[in-house]
Amino acid sequence: MVAAEQTQKYPTMPEVMEELKRTADMGFPIVAMSLVGYLKNMILVVCMGRLGSLELAGGALAIGFTNITGYSVLSGLAMGMEPLCSQAFGSRNLSVVSLTLQRTILMLLITSVPIGLLWINLEALMLRLHQNPDITRVASLYCRFAIPDLFANSLLHPLRIYLRSKGTTWPLMWCTLLAILLHLPITIFLAFSLCLGVPGIAISTFVTNFNTVFFLLGYIFYTRAPEEPLCIPLSSQQHSSTASSLGEEWGMLLRLAIPSCLAVCLEWWWYEFMTILAGYLSKPRIALATSAIVIQTTALMYTLPTALSASVSTRVGNELGAGRPGRARLATVVSIGLALVTSILGLLLTTLWKETWGRVFTQDSDVLQLTMTVLPIIGVCELANCPQTTSCGVLRGSARPGVGAGINFYSFYLVGTPVAIVLAFVWKLGFVGFCYGLLAAQIACLVSILIVIYRTDWERESLKAKDLVGRSTVYAHADRAEALKFARRSRVSQRKRYRKVDADFVEGTTHAAYGSKRTVDTPIWERQYFIQDPAT
Repeated sequence: MVAAEQTQKYPTMPEVMEELKRTADMGFPIVAMSLVGYLKNMILVVCMGRLGSLELAGGALAIGFTNITGYSVLSGLAMGMEPLCSQAFGSRNLSVVSLTLQRTILMLLITSVPIGLLWINLEALMLRLHQNPDITRVASLYCRFAIPDLFANSLLHPLRIYLRSKGTTWPLMWCTLLAILLHLPITIFLAFSLCLGVPGIAISTFVTNFNTVFFLLGYIFYTRAPEEPLCIPLSSQQHSSTASSLGEEWGMLLRLAIPSCLAVCLEWWWYEFMTILAGYLSKPRIALATSAIVIQTTALMYTLPTALSASVSTRVGNELGAGRPGRARLATVVSIGLALVTSILGLLLTTLWKETWGRVFTQDSDVLQLTMTVLPIIGVCELANCPQTTSCGVLRGSARPGVGAGINFYSFYLVGTPVAIVLAFVWKLGFVGFCYGLLAAQIACLVSILIVIYRTDWERESLKAKDLVGRSTVYAHADRAEALKFARRSRVSQRKRYRKVDADFVEGTTHAAYGSKRTVDTPIWERQYFIQDPAT
């Protein structure tokens, strides 16, 4: 008869504690790195403010424009390599990791060219939109000198994801911290000592990012194992791959990169869209000032869910690539649990210290009053935002960014935007209505993503991972009907039967019953399989 042993349904406490330790060890450096990046942006704003109000206004316009049209696009496209690299590291298919890294860098460099041309023509574009000529001139000057930063980010984003996918986050943090420590003196020297002003601030940004790239490359080349290829020569790729297979491989990367980019940009652009709409409220000065404080607050609180999202993406990808769907499910549950805890912390901070935090940014009584009104709403938004952002990492790690992009579009633009506009302009709630619109979008996004994750077939995702980055796939279903259905779905002939007790296909039987002997730590393509001949 068929021998089958069911996978353990619920994790034990030691397994949960081990996963907590892994997540914390991977996530803490990412949190620190995000906080350091937040500090870098604060340095830019402070230095622009020291140059004068015109420079501050022009710099703010330039930073918003570069974020929308450049940095969000590059960051989103780079995330397409995340599932490929994390799953390939899990399956120890290092050649796929190397090829994905190289192709992502090339893709971002090509994308940077039209973005750079757009930045060069910023002044003409803004004048057509009737922006202030003086502010536009300063913003255009910043953008032109920031163009090299596009190419720095084209190298930096893939290198960060490459290291994160293999779980190497502490060296990533130290390299970033070292570059940021040099950022302040470089900025002061260029902007004030050499009297370059706004161009000096833009130059200091790409110098810092290039420094980070050099530090990361030095670490990678110094520590990599001999069997771990970082760069595969183009001639070898062409020799070993046909034109059709190269097209399929590039197509696979683009199918992951474009939805990842949309998922990032749709949410990022929504905040900018609401900021623009705030200028049409009855008291635009107060609304725009409060909007700036809210964006800075959400950016700071976003560091924790971003770290959890990156950590769970790597953990899920590694475990699916290694053929351990049980551990991928465990990593998902633990990370979402941590996200709920951190979201409660965000709610408490924005509720209990709303006045203290508001006074950090302004002493204007009207702005402070509106800030104190909306911060508790932002805290409630965080209850949904933190688990939602973390869950997006699960979708990335399981190579489903298209699902996340669709949910973001539906939640923010079909739910959040109508609610925000109706409450702000029809019900006359003003900027408070925008915050309730954000809350509606976050709730819709969270509910949708949690439903998707709850219905995830983790064994099927692990088999998809093996098909994505591995060399062969074995169908590990204990139920024969389910196995045949999965085989038909994957275009495998039903006439193939499996007789071996390991991973490979064996033909020749006329009838088979399917079963498996599994444990949590055993890859599903290495579990034992048994057949029952008709004679037995």
